[in-house]
Amino acid sequence: MGRVYQRGRTWWIQYYRHGQLFRESARSPLKSAATTLLKVREGDIARGHAPSLRAERTTFDELAALYLDDYRLNNRRSLDTAAAHVVNLTKTFRGLLACELGTVRIHEHIARRRADGRATATINRELTALKRMFSLGARAQPPLVASIPYIPLLKGERVRKGFFEEEDYRTLMAVVLPHVRVAVAIAFWTGLRQGEILGLGWDQVDLEHGTIRLEPGTTKNNEGREAPLIPEVHGLLVEWRRMTREAYPHCAWVCHFRGKRITQFRRAWTEGTQKAGLAGRLFHDLRRSAVRNMVQAGIPDVVAMRMSGHKTRSVFDRYAIVSARDLDVARTKLTALAQDRATVRSLLGTVGPEAPVITPASTIDSPPADRYTATP
Repeated sequence: MGRVYQRGRTWWIQYYRHGQLFRESARSPLKSAATTLLKVREGDIARGHAPSLRAERTTFDELAALYLDDYRLNNRRSLDTAAAHVVNLTKTFRGLLACELGTVRIHEHIARRRADGRATATINRELTALKRMFSLGARAQPPLVASIPYIPLLKGERVRKGFFEEEDYRTLMAVVLPHVRVAVAIAFWTGLRQGEILGLGWDQVDLEHGTIRLEPGTTKNNEGREAPLIPEVHGLLVEWRRMTREAYPHCAWVCHFRGKRITQFRRAWTEGTQKAGLAGRLFHDLRRSAVRNMVQAGIPDVVAMRMSGHKTRSVFDRYAIVSARDLDVARTKLTALAQDRATVRSLLGTVGPEAPVITPASTIDSPPADRYTATP
């Protein structure tokens, strides 16, 4: 049995669970509030647990730790990205109780990230991570949160549409560092993801047959696949392997810097794109460009999807981007088609009808009245 009592102007409750005494403030000067809270606690105990009490003490930091632990336990390759989301969310929510993370706090985070100049897609990924934290907390035993707050994603253009034209690619290749040049060439002509490229070992590159092999479990969708190498990329890799073996004979990684594997090259990429006059471009734009290259080369969609690793048709179609040059080519081809048809009609003597001429109404004479008189 429990009881309510008063300390100063605030009412408290007292109850037992498994023989252990619990005291809790109702945070109210009203006795009725304390009575209601006591009934809630007694109901929790009757069901065999006290989730509400635990949930009210859960902090954001505990949820963030649970979120990262989930990534580690499942051996997810995007752990670094998840950790970055936690860092940015912690700047807003550090020390807060999970039950305090409502709409106002979430809007504060959005406003802060907007002020930092972050894109809508970046903010949405952080909000998605926050949703995941609450979902994991709700599934824990005993539950770490009593309910999951409403966390709406921002509306706006979330689909990136950047890509590299052939000239952009050539310009970039001429200015980036050698270890970045290798990754750029592979991405532009095969469509491999950045993480897949940076994780390539020399044992996955078959220079004799001109292919790159990704083992099952090492890709985003955990499915293995192969990508062919055009002569340009093949020659680049042959020379890069020769230089690697001469300078760093024990290096097993394709993308390395002075014999050590690299996991990211943000700084080198930023400097390279700025030198090439392509500031703001993303490495992932090379993947989109590769998909477009495949489509323009006439490779069947099912084969292109297998090479690029796309599981859904909608994502693949989104990457098959139409550029201004594509439109110019389409215009040229349609114009040539129209001219060819006109030539054929001229040779056959079947010139099509002229377009109708629209005469302004003010210039049309009124017809004679007897024109509309019925004849007997």
